[in-house]
Amino acid sequence: MDVRTLRYFVEVVRQQSFTRAAEKLFVTQPTISKMLRHLEDELECTLLIREGRKLHLTDSGQAVYQRGLAILDEFRQLETELEDISSVKKGVLRLGIPPMVGRQIAGLIKQFRQTYPGIELKIAELGGQSVEQAVLSGELDLAMTVRPSGTEQPLTFLPLLSHPMCVVMPRTAYWLNRTTIDIAELAEWPILIYNEDFTLYKMLMAAFHQAGFEPRIAVRSGQWDFLASMVQAGIGIATLPEPVCQWLDKSSLIWLPLEPRMEWL
Repeated sequence: MDVRTLRYFVEVVRQQSFTRAAEKLFVTQPTISKMLRHLEDELECTLLIREGRKLHLTDSGQAVYQRGLAILDEFRQLETELEDISSVKKGVLRLGIPPMVGRQIAGLIKQFRQTYPGIELKIAELGGQSVEQAVLSGELDLAMTVRPSGTEQPLTFLPLLSHPMCVVMPRTAYWLNRTTIDIAELAEWPILIYNEDFTLYKMLMAAFHQAGFEPRIAVRSGQWDFLASMVQAGIGIATLPEPVCQWLDKSSLIWLPLEPRMEWL
C-alpha cells in the first residue's frame, strides 16, 4: 500500500464517485479503478460495494478509510516539516542587535552558521527602539532588544538574556568600600547615558523619574566603550549591563549593582 493509492481511495469515498474523484485528482477514472482493485487485492478484502450510483463502505472499508484519514494527515504534516527544513537551506536573515549585544551572541551566531551554512546573516546595529520599528516595518526579520517590563508592543518577545544593571564610576577611594548604589544617589552625579533611540535609555529614564529626580545628563552616546571612556575621564558616571562591565578596565573603573535591582532583559 502506498500513500497515493490511499489518497485515491479516500477521495473516492469523499466524492462518492469514481468520476468526481478522478477529476479532483487530475487522473483518469480507469486509473483510480485499477488502483483500488490492487488495494483490495493487497488487503485481501472488499472495501467498497456499489449499489446503483451509490458507494457503500464495508466494515473493512470503514476501517481503512478512518485510518487513511489519519495517515494522510500525518503525511501532510511530514511534507510541511520537510518543506520548512529545505526552505532554510539558503536565503538571507536580517537581524537587528543593539551594539552592546554583539559580543554576547557571537557564540550563538557561530552555532547558527554551523547549522545553516547557506543562510546569509545581515546584521544591523541599532538602538532597541529603532530595531523594534525596523521589525514592524519589515526592514528586519527579527531583532534583539531590551524590553522594559510592563510595556506592550505589537510584537512577539522571547526572553534570551537577563543581567543586572550596574553603575560604573572611576576607581577612587570614595567608591571602594561600597557594595551597591541606590538609584536616588545618581541624582547627585552627571549621568552618561545611551542615546534616545535605545530602549535602555527609556528604561533608565523611567527608573530615574520613579525615584523622584530628573537626571543631569552630561553625555549621550550609542557606544558603551565611549561611555566608559567618559567615566575614566571623570565626566560622570554611567549605568551599564553587568556583562558589558566585565569588558571594562578593572584597574581604572569600578562597577556596583544598582538598587533596587534592575534587570537588563
